[in-house]
Amino acid sequence: MDNAQERTMPAPGRLRIGIAGAGAIGGFLAARLALAGNDVSVLARGATLRAVNERGIRLDSGGVESVARVRASDDPGRLGVQDLVILAVKSPSLPALADRLAPLLGPDTVVLPALNGVPWWFFQPGGGPLAGHRLRAVDPEGRLERAIPADRILGFVVFPSCSCPEPGVVVHASGSRLVVGEPGGGSSPRAQAAAQRLADAGFDASASPNIRGVVWEKLLGNACFNPVSLLTGSATDLLIDDERVNRLFQAMMRELLAMGEALGLPLAISPPERLAVTRKLGHVKTSMLQDVEAGRAVELDSILGAAVEIAGELGMPAPLLETVYALARVRAERLGLYTSPGR
Repeated sequence: MDNAQERTMPAPGRLRIGIAGAGAIGGFLAARLALAGNDVSVLARGATLRAVNERGIRLDSGGVESVARVRASDDPGRLGVQDLVILAVKSPSLPALADRLAPLLGPDTVVLPALNGVPWWFFQPGGGPLAGHRLRAVDPEGRLERAIPADRILGFVVFPSCSCPEPGVVVHASGSRLVVGEPGGGSSPRAQAAAQRLADAGFDASASPNIRGVVWEKLLGNACFNPVSLLTGSATDLLIDDERVNRLFQAMMRELLAMGEALGLPLAISPPERLAVTRKLGHVKTSMLQDVEAGRAVELDSILGAAVEIAGELGMPAPLLETVYALARVRAERLGLYTSPGR
């Protein structure tokens, strides 16, 4: 067991949790964790900061409304050292945020990056194909790698569907599954403890010995639904029910499944089965479509650009992923919602 896995979470009791970002997912996590009795602080700015300070975080989950009071600031120094830090900002904003995280990080602070797509740490630990590769699509200059010590990180995959109709307001539409795990694989006391803390707050939380496989499982859907929703302006049910788009999604998923096999991350699910999972959720707007409608920068590179980069590094063909990525980039650039990594 390495030094990271030997770290432990604080004993049961009131946990100091800092959450960077109070949008749909960050606000959902912050509200649930605060309502469970944890000492929650939120790093936010602008209208969101004002709304949270004035009214708290208003959560609508399954028609049940609640208000969570948390501390909020745009200055990490005012929030202080935390036991647990959750990164819940969109990937285009993450490098600039990472440079400001130091005041939140003590010697035993655990960092959970709640990110869409392939995270920057994906190839840092362990062996196997592409071990040590820095994902240029996510962290081209190594800013995240330098700012957040690798031994502080627990992989974190978030499956709930949420939206943020206005600052400080979160609507939880479906799902509560959260998965944590050691980036290098295997079990550890701190991963089990983090999962238990999340479960105590009402989440369907678990610790996985193969968190990279869970990342790839979520990517299987995100890499299809998100960029195509950007291109078409359509919710997931309309996309899945269209015969031609359905065939496109299945072919894109086969490319991703083949890449997963090459990386040692096989998934025991077929494309039709994966599509059926999302179809059961009904009329869902992807996070990328929500960002387009709100005029926010889109997470195109972490969700699809990273997959295209990985295919290239593996020397594997991924013509459909590359085509959708190229088209989505042009669309996002025309909307003023995309800048290439490193620019």
